[in-house]
Amino acid sequence: MNAWAEDQMIDPTGMIQFMGDPEGALTRTLDMELNHPGPHSVGIIGRCKRFAVYAVNGEVKYVAVSEREDDPAGDDYPEDTLAEALLDAILKHKNDEL
Repeated sequence: MNAWAEDQMIDPTGMIQFMGDPEGALTRTLDMELNHPGPHSVGIIGRCKRFAVYAVNGEVKYVAVSEREDDPAGDDYPEDTLAEALLDAILKHKNDEL
């Protein structure tokens, strides 16, 4: 995770923290395990779906999952889970609270 953060030029003392899920416990708890037969057929087992979550004090306010029938991993169409979409969702949520 440190190498990924470094590659992305994330300040290790900043507000973004990279965390791993090597045993898949969080992935399963969030029901985000990719169970499509495609990745399984090439030995990729326990992969997490591409998703983004906005949570405040442990309360989930917004979830986006990038998966389609023709792209179960969300690799070809990640737009819903990228920073711009998540920021838009956060702003909409904040405006709805006002």
